[in-house]
Amino acid sequence: VQLQASGGGLVQAGGSLRLSCAASKRTGSNNGMGWFRQAPGKEREFVAGVSWSGASTPYADSVKGRFTISRDRAKNAVYLQMSSLRPEDTAIYYCALSRTSYASTDYSQYNYWGQGTQVTVSS
Repeated sequence: VQLQASGGGLVQAGGSLRLSCAASKRTGSNNGMGWFRQAPGKEREFVAGVSWSGASTPYADSVKGRFTISRDRAKNAVYLQMSSLRPEDTAIYYCALSRTSYASTDYSQYNYWGQGTQVTVSS
């Protein structure tokens, strides 16, 4: 399974971006999906996740109310709508496929990762 993330770029503070991630094929099981990010000199951190059913969508406290995760199961895709962006949101954003149907906040529960897409927010 390969994940391809896209949609990153340079945006001014207060602006919006929409990230997309598509899986090359179904895994044969029902998987949750998620977005993580890693800023320079920092550890990778959880941003948002969505369960297979879509009923569970946990968010990091730092992005609640500003980011929205969604998925299209027919397309094996997950999206991250980011609004009211801040300079501290600057990072490489990675999409990932969970080992289970849940939307885990723990990166160790994800076994497939995309290549990352750079998001830069200028002040």
